[in-house]
Amino acid sequence: MPEPNIILTGFMGTGKTSVGREVADRLGWRFVDLDDLIVARAGKPIPQIFAEDGEPAFRALEAEICQELRAPASLVVATGGGTVVNPANREALAAGGILICLDARPEIILARLAGKDDRPLLAGPDREPRVAALLSQRAAAYAAIPHHIDTSDLSVAAVAERVLGIVAGLPGEGYRLMVRLHPDPILIGPPGPGDPHSAQAGRPPGYDILIADGLLHQAGLYIRRAGILPGRCAVVTNPTVGQFYAAPLQAALEAVGFEPLVFEVPDGEAYKALDTAADLYQRFADARLARGEPVIALGGGVIGDLAGFVAATWLRGVPLVQVPTSLLAMVDASVGGKVAVNLPQGKNLVGAFKQPGVVLIDPQVLHTLPEAEYRAAMAEVVKAALIGDPMLFERLTSGGVRSTAAMIADAVRVKARIVERDPYETGERAWLNLGHTFGHALELLSGFTLRHGEAVALGLVAAAELSAALGYCEPTLPARVRDLIGRLGLPVTCAYDPERAYAAMATDKKRRGRTLRFVLLRQIGQVELVEGVPESAVIAAWRTICQT
Repeated sequence: MPEPNIILTGFMGTGKTSVGREVADRLGWRFVDLDDLIVARAGKPIPQIFAEDGEPAFRALEAEICQELRAPASLVVATGGGTVVNPANREALAAGGILICLDARPEIILARLAGKDDRPLLAGPDREPRVAALLSQRAAAYAAIPHHIDTSDLSVAAVAERVLGIVAGLPGEGYRLMVRLHPDPILIGPPGPGDPHSAQAGRPPGYDILIADGLLHQAGLYIRRAGILPGRCAVVTNPTVGQFYAAPLQAALEAVGFEPLVFEVPDGEAYKALDTAADLYQRFADARLARGEPVIALGGGVIGDLAGFVAATWLRGVPLVQVPTSLLAMVDASVGGKVAVNLPQGKNLVGAFKQPGVVLIDPQVLHTLPEAEYRAAMAEVVKAALIGDPMLFERLTSGGVRSTAAMIADAVRVKARIVERDPYETGERAWLNLGHTFGHALELLSGFTLRHGEAVALGLVAAAELSAALGYCEPTLPARVRDLIGRLGLPVTCAYDPERAYAAMATDKKRRGRTLRFVLLRQIGQVELVEGVPESAVIAAWRTICQT
């Protein structure tokens, strides 16, 4: 059955066409520009229609095509700016789909339209008063549209994710990021329910990352929509998180037919270990959990990694759902499918790739997160900005982050797009290790008492210093990185011996053979993986953050 169309409307210059193409690409649907259909039917461009036949002739063709779009057809449609002024057009388009109005501030619209001479209603000088007049004339029609997104300060990708969030029914300012995957070459047999390699009708194989306030209370609904069938499920959590969120999650699951069994494990990085995994295997066996019955990770990065590792190995793999409750897990650990446990010799040395069936991120749960944990997690947000989002770096620097949900979406987007291209870390996914070669050594030196985000923050400073010292980036870049990290309340110096710190890198799992690999900065938003960095240069970078 065709899905309801997605209709993007709004004033010229608000991004309808570019956003529509992005949404259609994400969904694997056909994109239709209403103006293109009019041009094809008239056999001449729109300025010529206006000049030769007049605006009434153009509007008649527009209305005719709107009536043809009354039926759902799994289309993404971008309309002209004046299309929905006609109530009959609004009614016809709404009959076949979901109407979403894209808005923008007048100065943004004017800037986007600068140099474009194909707008008949803006022909000639004095565009500003005509834009203002048209916006005023159409205000009531636009106000009648049920959903609105202001695109003024958003990227095309962010607007597309907001559109997809509205279509998915996410509450409030919701974002739906779609991660598309190539099938795992070692996957044997047909994919089962909830397997992210299962392609559902009308969408590429992969999984959704859903971000919205209040999402925890709708978790069961979205887990079902991910293709995981109701029945028994294992919720893995710890007492710290469970006291707040196990009951709401259970209620959300039971509301749609799931039978959740809650398994608590002790809180802390020390319990992300094989012994804890073995205990869960025994408890799963006692409960007779079967293949196809999902594991739901409710907690921070430790729970996500541990529960994910167990899901990857219990009965050779069962569906996994990530419900992260810490900022660090939301922007990093819950996305991408890398799951692992620690050994005494190092962090994450025993692990697997296990893509989730869906990731559910509810920023409202962060109100119970200790401030120190939230602050530490901001290092991973900075890392994402350094790797692939200069606009996010500038927002963090200026304090102009729009909302927690928006910031999380910006950070996750960087990782999700890299994971799509390199799901098994054979190439550019290694970029996500920016700062981590230093950071993991610091965690090991501290006996895992140093928070991961604090270690990464120090690692980002060291990586920036190493990048500049080797000539990969401008010499001023390390100061910018150090300044932002310091203003976020994160450490920029530590008290370890540089030689000892370098030796701690020997257990890093990202080395190739005996050679360490470093992710270095070219500029904000561009990084490069480098091997064969001289030991002296690495120790010198350690000295920039080690004050012994």
